[in-house]
Amino acid sequence: MAPTLEVHDMQGLIARGYRDLRAACYVLLAVADPNLARSWLADTIAEVTTAVSRPEGDALNIAFTRSGLEQLGLPADSVSRFSPEFVEGMTTLHRQRILGDIDESAPERWVWGGPETPRIDLVLMLFASDYAALDGLRDRHASRFAASGLQEVRTLETNEDLDGLEHFGFRDGVSQPTIEGLRFTDRPENTLKAGEFILGYENAYGVSGEPIPAPLADAGDLGRNGTYVVFRQLEQDVLRFWRATADVAQEVYGASDRATQVRVAAKMVGRWPSGAPLVRAPHEDIPAFAGVNDFAYHDEDRHGLACPMGAHVRRANPRDSLDPQPGSEQSVAAANHHRIIRRGREYGVGLPEPVRHGEQAPSPEHQGERGLYFIALNADIARQFEFVQHMWVNNPTFIGLYDEPDPLVGPGVNTFTVQAQPVARRSERMPRFVSVRGGAYFFMPGIQALRQLAHGATARS
Repeated sequence: MAPTLEVHDMQGLIARGYRDLRAACYVLLAVADPNLARSWLADTIAEVTTAVSRPEGDALNIAFTRSGLEQLGLPADSVSRFSPEFVEGMTTLHRQRILGDIDESAPERWVWGGPETPRIDLVLMLFASDYAALDGLRDRHASRFAASGLQEVRTLETNEDLDGLEHFGFRDGVSQPTIEGLRFTDRPENTLKAGEFILGYENAYGVSGEPIPAPLADAGDLGRNGTYVVFRQLEQDVLRFWRATADVAQEVYGASDRATQVRVAAKMVGRWPSGAPLVRAPHEDIPAFAGVNDFAYHDEDRHGLACPMGAHVRRANPRDSLDPQPGSEQSVAAANHHRIIRRGREYGVGLPEPVRHGEQAPSPEHQGERGLYFIALNADIARQFEFVQHMWVNNPTFIGLYDEPDPLVGPGVNTFTVQAQPVARRSERMPRFVSVRGGAYFFMPGIQALRQLAHGATARS
């Protein structure tokens, strides 16, 4: 039986990505005066959007880093009960190796969240129906920051004028897990235990986790109805990506026209630009298949002839292709132990197709950085996000490959194999296309936990 979820106590981002609210920004803040900041939080809680219903005009959610919890006065024994990954942060040497944050993506080069940048204590996530409304919402809150003991470190602007596509030109977010008990229906194999994403509930292993003591006496579990938020700013080099597809197209298929470039890019991604999966549309893009998500790799494409073994979507969710029993329910269950919910949005000006494919030179308005604010929700950062990043995305030996990490978001070691008969074709023209420019681990508390934090470090009896 599905659990009864306390949606009134959950922040709304857990339930939905607010895609009807096309405008969004993320305000990174530091606490300058803890007492004033707690008063601000107490006043702001009433505006926090919950998971009860879909918002119409605007939405607001709040999440904190470890330092943010400490600044608000959360006792050390409570802070220490959060996950080690959250407590340690994203920039330790160990974590850099796990996440592949080296070279161009090293934290020392980040514009926020790195060791050389100002401290981030919390993020205020704002969503609105359009950018005029967003400006008003942001200005209203920003006018209170100084008097509320908060310093605005950086505001991350988004761009929702890309017709639902990410900057490389592909539909994103097609495959998402469903949370059991959150009123949505889905295939059983894609419906996961609430505790995989929300603290305080049973996860896939039948465990609810240890409670996090709240600062007020007898106040219960501070973690309940909260989630961990992985936030990373991923800069995309769109022109380099499409130049590389042209080179690979010529090398592998003997042609570099736009259609062949798209074919190569689809092989790298694992879906066509419309979102249609290669497993079901191996030869051409079929937009009618854009929402198709009920397919399996081992049963339908075990040798990667349609969707290459190293394609991005195959790594992000291997479905039924994992050992020791590929094609079995056990294999699907093993993959599901590492799922995440994505809530990211794009930033920067999009490039028109003729510019992307080198048919037209970029104009001055096309200058500047562009990419994705990758935002993922999970209850176990190590088992979910970090596992996927380390063992699947960046793994050069994923499912029997050799020296071949993710061709789309990997560190770029210049190899990518397109499985084919009678022989596979291997390209050595894969540079890095995506670099990390900032990031942090946040905790998004439930509403009751927000009230606890607003009260500060009152001693427990």
